[in-house]
Amino acid sequence: MFTDRIDAGRRLGARLVGLHEENPIVLGLPRGGVPVAAEVARALDAPLDIVLVRKIGVPFQPELGMGAIGEDGARVLDASLMRRAGVTDDELRTVETRERAELERRTRRYRGDTASLSLAGRTVIIVDDGIATGGTARAAIDVARARGATRVVLAVPVAPPDTVSALGRAADRVVALATPRDFRALGDFYDDFRPTDDTEVVRLLQATSETRETHSDAPREQPGESGSAGVAPGATPTEVLIEADDVELPGLLGIPTSPRGVVVFAHGSGSSRHSTRNQMVASRLRDAGIATLLFDLLSEREAVDRSLVFDVELLSSRLLAATRWITRHPVLGSLPVGYFGASTGAAAALWTAAESDLDVRAVVSRGGRPDLANSRLAAVRCPTLLIVGGADSVVLGLNREAASRLRCPHQLAIVSEATHLFEEPGALETVAGLAADWFVDNLAGADR
Repeated sequence: MFTDRIDAGRRLGARLVGLHEENPIVLGLPRGGVPVAAEVARALDAPLDIVLVRKIGVPFQPELGMGAIGEDGARVLDASLMRRAGVTDDELRTVETRERAELERRTRRYRGDTASLSLAGRTVIIVDDGIATGGTARAAIDVARARGATRVVLAVPVAPPDTVSALGRAADRVVALATPRDFRALGDFYDDFRPTDDTEVVRLLQATSETRETHSDAPREQPGESGSAGVAPGATPTEVLIEADDVELPGLLGIPTSPRGVVVFAHGSGSSRHSTRNQMVASRLRDAGIATLLFDLLSEREAVDRSLVFDVELLSSRLLAATRWITRHPVLGSLPVGYFGASTGAAAALWTAAESDLDVRAVVSRGGRPDLANSRLAAVRCPTLLIVGGADSVVLGLNREAASRLRCPHQLAIVSEATHLFEEPGALETVAGLAADWFVDNLAGADR
């Protein structure tokens, strides 16, 4: 039924993509649920974390759970069962102390010094690679609620129908892609069901945190380098400030000698002007004689509100402000302008390019969400390149649908075997080359 956990996660993400508007947090159940959850998180542009739970068993019958514990001191007890079993407070304390120690050991193994994400007031999607009896999933649901989640969705590729029905009374919603009645073993539904080890769990958590991509060693603003002053052609990218909606948004402006155009970068969910991926593409553009502006579409205070990440009209207004800032720049003001957008930033780029009073000459989208700008796609007039990883099936489908709505010259470029973040060897270099060629063809030498 599923090739492997990655395949299962991508299919599950396609089913859940409508939940992105609820600003969810995706929690994978270690270990096998984490690769599935990672793909769901990518599809929803949502943060990924793990949910660690330990069952508290009756002392004389440990397989019989009388409760569960989780991180942040969460504890759920079945008081009725404890009374029937005659469990004393001392016995409960002994069992809980032992299980809490094991929970903390596993937490250190997976997280290191990284704190868990707060679930307070959030929609939480708990993901596993499948469910048999549902005991661990039920404990995870209870722990998520104990940690403050306001809505809990349980999502799995496959589970028996009676288990799905039972868990539906614990979760607010249960999503299972398949509910076969002839359910014997979870591995029967996968071609590749090799065990997920701890190293893979840690790698996936670290890779997800990388999408926030901020680096403390980025160049800092020096006196005289704010605004358009002090930025000389050929200089190393320099910090600037752009005013928009009564906030100051920091940016990195790089101007090569004799620039032939300028590209403004619209970053995606959780990213910033210090994105290593976008900086790599920007460097390639400057080598081709095109100036670059990487700036934050949201202030630091706004960035913690993930609902704003999907507010395409707000992001578009910030991109519009940056574009008008460029038109007043003494070096760049007369140059043709293009947009490079990633993830939700691609939607903002297309939305802004459709503005009738702008003369945007080209747009490039990397792993973008053009579907978030569906209502404006037909109004985009400039040449548009949509770059998607061949293994990023959910986003590839969204881009194919978006391409069918575009009326401007456009192209869909698929980078073979690449996933959403283009982490595979050579994938990002391919993206940079495609983008540079597109902007050179459509910007260089043009009169604004």
